Amino acid sequence: MTVEVRVPQLPESVADATLVAWHKKPGDAVGRDENLADLETDKVVLEVPSPVAGVIRELKVDTGTTVTSGELLAVIAEGQAATPSSPADKASAAEKTAAAEKSEAAGGRLSPAARRLVEENSLDAGRIAGSGRDGLITKGDVQQHLEKPAAAPAPEAPKAPAAKPAPATAGRAEQRVPMTRLRARIAQRLVEAQSTQALLTTFNEADMHALNELRARYKDAFEKRHGVRLGFTSFFVKACIEALRRFPVVNASVEGNDIVYHEYYDIGVAVSTDRGLIVPILRDADLMGFADIEKAVGSYAQRAREGSITIEELTGGTFSITNGGVFGSLLSTPIVNAPQSAILGMHKVQQRPVVVDGQVVVRPMMYLALTYDHRIIDGREAVQFLVAVKEAIEDPSRLLLQV
Repeated sequence: MTVEVRVPQLPESVADATLVAWHKKPGDAVGRDENLADLETDKVVLEVPSPVAGVIRELKVDTGTTVTSGELLAVIAEGQAATPSSPADKASAAEKTAAAEKSEAAGGRLSPAARRLVEENSLDAGRIAGSGRDGLITKGDVQQHLEKPAAAPAPEAPKAPAAKPAPATAGRAEQRVPMTRLRARIAQRLVEAQSTQALLTTFNEADMHALNELRARYKDAFEKRHGVRLGFTSFFVKACIEALRRFPVVNASVEGNDIVYHEYYDIGVAVSTDRGLIVPILRDADLMGFADIEKAVGSYAQRAREGSITIEELTGGTFSITNGGVFGSLLSTPIVNAPQSAILGMHKVQQRPVVVDGQVVVRPMMYLALTYDHRIIDGREAVQFLVAVKEAIEDPSRLLLQV
């Protein structure tokens, strides 16, 4: 009995996808729910699981093809055994499995997707740095390792009679690479935001001294109780929510000639991956505790880099936060994630001299930036919003008392 494998039903906001990789070829055995192919959409990479166990009879779509929901991808002969491999093939497969197990023992733990890539490419996991929790090697880590340029082979000695050498072209090489769907979508959305919104940025700075002291005092107890580190993100999410309550237009969006005021707080937190920047959403963030926020952001970041985050987790949002400081940015002007109307930019914490009670002291300072849509948010509201965030960060007890 043959079974057809088709493109899964794509979300309503996604029109099509690109088949970026086959993990099986005709004649290969496949288990039920084993990943057959990767589909890249505008937002995430989706896996296509096998509906049955059997043997791949035919692949209907080539790598790089754009496909839509329900389109036929492959045909599987259900229940059949794979064609017996030659001794060389069996030896090769055994070597790949042994190499993967040996390299995993030498290196960090492997996610399932990462293990598959390591086996397929006969890689040494000990040479791959893991970005996941406790050193977990993710699919993105392996892909980044594969993309590193290999060392060029040593040139052969010239043979007599030597030909006249060609003109040197070192440093003049070019490489043309098509944008991924995610990168193309990011580019499109950023251009749309700048061309459809009246974007303006206001700046301020926050003294991180009190927040650093609070984190130092409770970080060990917090991690012991909740199993997650106490970072800056949860404080800024909480500070922004309190400021949004005071200035609801910053949490609003424009639809035609209407202003839609959102009476809930779905906060997007930007996450950088090797495929580009994505913004997972903390739904009803006002109902989440500090530990809940830290756990959710950590989970989103890990799954985003592994490519396992869902489209639903990236859809919506009423306000966003981005942190360029993790890369060393001292100051920047973030672009609003339309149709939202504002975004907060965090930056690097740097020791600087400031005046406190008439005395010059050195304090850990962070520049804050708020980019906003001037069509509905006036400068007064934007500045006061940013001041409210600054005050909450400089005196974290305000977050407890909501003042």
